[in-house]
Amino acid sequence: MTSNPVSVFSELATLDWRTEDFSYAQLKANLPRPAVNSQTAAETVQQIIDDVRSHGMATLRDLARRFDQVELDHTRVPQAELDKALADLDPKVRRALEESISRARRFAAVQVPSDAVVDYSNGGTVTQRWVPVRRVGLYVPGGLAVYPSSVIMNAVPAQAAGVQSLALASPPQKEFGGLPHPTILAAAKLLGIEEVHAMGGAQAVAAFAYGVDMPDDARGGIEPVDVISGPGNVFVATAKRLVKGVVGIDAEAGPTEIAILADGTAKADFVAADMISQAEHDANAAAVLVTDSPALAQAVRGELDVQVAATKHSERVRQALTGSQSAIILVKDLNQGVEVCNAYAAEHLEIMTANAAQDAARITAAGAIFVGDYAPVSLGDYCAGSNHVLPTSGTALHASGLNVNTFLKAVQVISYGKSALGDVAAHVINLANAEDLPAHGDAVAVRNAHKALN
Repeated sequence: MTSNPVSVFSELATLDWRTEDFSYAQLKANLPRPAVNSQTAAETVQQIIDDVRSHGMATLRDLARRFDQVELDHTRVPQAELDKALADLDPKVRRALEESISRARRFAAVQVPSDAVVDYSNGGTVTQRWVPVRRVGLYVPGGLAVYPSSVIMNAVPAQAAGVQSLALASPPQKEFGGLPHPTILAAAKLLGIEEVHAMGGAQAVAAFAYGVDMPDDARGGIEPVDVISGPGNVFVATAKRLVKGVVGIDAEAGPTEIAILADGTAKADFVAADMISQAEHDANAAAVLVTDSPALAQAVRGELDVQVAATKHSERVRQALTGSQSAIILVKDLNQGVEVCNAYAAEHLEIMTANAAQDAARITAAGAIFVGDYAPVSLGDYCAGSNHVLPTSGTALHASGLNVNTFLKAVQVISYGKSALGDVAAHVINLANAEDLPAHGDAVAVRNAHKALN
């Protein structure tokens, strides 16, 4: 821990709420959030979607040229390139990916729900049957970083759900000859994903949602999917919102965020390191420390002075930590801290307190909760076994992280014979008449009166 008595990392905002008595609405209104204007993006993205629907591969080629500076005659990555990417992969990275896949599969396997059956009298049954969606489009971003971990986090729960057709899209990279990053291709090969497309941005979402017909191409077109999952920038998130309903989506992801609930027992160097770990994603990333210890807050500032200067993406980190979305929030006690965290509903919430497990049990809104000093968010990003595709921007109040159920449908199956229907026929008729829908009742009455054939 740094011994500097005064931090020069003064740009990180402090919100002193120790004397505040906010209502829930006031609390939500005063929480630090990124300022995101999606209206301009929506107009641009809608045009891209319309162009992909109208012109298909011609639009994909044009946008790859404009945005990725590559020339494409098709999007499908040849199997030989997937094989080569895996063969050329650094053995240490391969072992890490294999461990991540193994742990993710163990956790996904226990999420698969069982069918539920209720047997009413005289043989009437109602069953809830879980059925996987037919086809899923997985989006893996490019941009400032490489995300083979996102291949794992999206593919493993879909595979555990029983999805038979998986297609993956990732932006073409100029430095790799118009292919997605080779580590992403290698991860896809490890997972058995054979259909990989070099396409990114809103156009990839549109292609998955509506399909792309290429009848003159021996490689075939892109078949529409039923669900699109995976994180991306504001254009990807906006495109997913605009095609929702045509397809299902996992979530409309915003900038990544971390909140940390800590008391005076927390280690300032751990706290600072974890704030930096999320801030390095991009300048819009959010890092919020909630603490009842002014001494810890000051110590964290001192650590940020040292660690931000030493980290590779220091300028990006500084922009994120000094933006309106990041802050240190001082609270009078941990009870208030828990209230703040539940209102904030962080994508990632770390608990570093003297009684971390008990405090974590009081959290009702978070994408994922990391308990104790030795469960940093980066563990969940790669090798905890949990999924790192999580709800952002406060949507953890009502949404869940990516899981097997994202790729399943609950189908209700009703099986009633004549005797079972007769047990409730009068109730159905009476309720139908009460709702002034007498034909509903007649559909039961005609059966109740019908004589069984000999």
